[in-house]
Amino acid sequence: MELSTEQVLERNIPWESYMTTNFISRTCLQLLRNYDKKPHDYKAQLLHEDGLSYVGEFLNILENIHKQETVEYVVALIDEMLQANSERAKLFHDKSLSIEKTYTLFLRLLMNNSQFVQEKSCKILTSIVSARQKVTHGETSNLKKTSPNTNDVLKCLVKWLCAELQQKKPLPSNLSRTSPTAISCLATLLKEPLVKAFFVHSNGVRLLVPFINPPFIQPSIQLVYETCFCVWLLSYYEPAIQHLATSKALPRLMDVAKNSTAEKVVRVVVMTFQNMLPKGIFDSQMIQLDLSELVESLKIQIWSDEDLLNALNQLDENLNKIKSLKSFEIYKQEVLLGRLDWTSIRKDSAFWSNNIAHFEENNFQILRVLITILDTSCDPRALAVACFDLSQFIKHHIDGRFIVTKLNAKERVMKLLDHKNDEVTKNALLCTQRLLLGSKYANFF
Repeated sequence: MELSTEQVLERNIPWESYMTTNFISRTCLQLLRNYDKKPHDYKAQLLHEDGLSYVGEFLNILENIHKQETVEYVVALIDEMLQANSERAKLFHDKSLSIEKTYTLFLRLLMNNSQFVQEKSCKILTSIVSARQKVTHGETSNLKKTSPNTNDVLKCLVKWLCAELQQKKPLPSNLSRTSPTAISCLATLLKEPLVKAFFVHSNGVRLLVPFINPPFIQPSIQLVYETCFCVWLLSYYEPAIQHLATSKALPRLMDVAKNSTAEKVVRVVVMTFQNMLPKGIFDSQMIQLDLSELVESLKIQIWSDEDLLNALNQLDENLNKIKSLKSFEIYKQEVLLGRLDWTSIRKDSAFWSNNIAHFEENNFQILRVLITILDTSCDPRALAVACFDLSQFIKHHIDGRFIVTKLNAKERVMKLLDHKNDEVTKNALLCTQRLLLGSKYANFF
């Protein structure tokens, strides 16, 4: 059974005994008596007045006392303090403390036998290492003077986070508290280019993608949001793009947007699509998965966020441009590979009218392949689609009827009128009607 923060903080730690045995000083005992078990507002006031002293004593306790119950209690106190006010993480970077010792301490605690301690240490370490960006020395930020030690800390953190993602199945029944914590920490750490590099190198994208789930699978909206936020951050990093493109990230993100009513979730997904679109590598997927249809559906919903509405309109406009440029390439590849199906491209009359001239390329190569499929394929779906495509060419090309007849398609199509599959006979009949009638009548079918 997993420990909760509330359960841990209900414990009574024998601070007096620790002072008697010289594990803590009298000053430390006095600070703890003033702080421990006090209301949150009172604790906040103490930290405001003397936060550095409390941070120093908490670190000393973790350095010198190894009893599990006490370690769990102190990391819970530190996490509580940072959750209430993230700015307090700056205290750990004070010159009176050794940040290297602090990093070493919490990296050691990441390996603790208690999952509770691991989780809290991960959150604390993430807060502390991120706070170094806000701490300035003169005019130079610590971020610009990242020491090798800090790089090692980030690398160790990423390694631990990836191990957690790998061990936990991304389903609510199997999600331990550590998995949401890991994703939450990643959402903070992936803002740094160095962390992105470590994460991609550690195969982290593959581990993260299975956690992209819609609310009906993952009921925690915050976890859904933070997972998508991680993907959005990665979409700015070129080496991560290939990993995202070869995973199921795009269909999973679409599933999230389709099934979520939380504006912050939909917004971050749409922003991710915007980042992906110019990369080129996602063009075919976006058209084949009919992202345009999803965007149209999202546009008609009521959103209060103006930025989301603007992003949807811009995405829709850009998708239409890409669709007109790329749709024939996708269609051609499908035909040449013989993988015919009722894809969304075929439903779009603009596709046929805008691309009809492309069918003349390479001595009507596409038409010849479609006719070959009529001769060689045993798949009813492929036969039906091939008949449909030929009928669309006849309909939209001024000389379509003449060209298809000259390529000896008529006999092949008419043979399929007696096919046992209704879908095949329906489309063979449509194609035959267009072949037998003049082009002026073709548009009636």
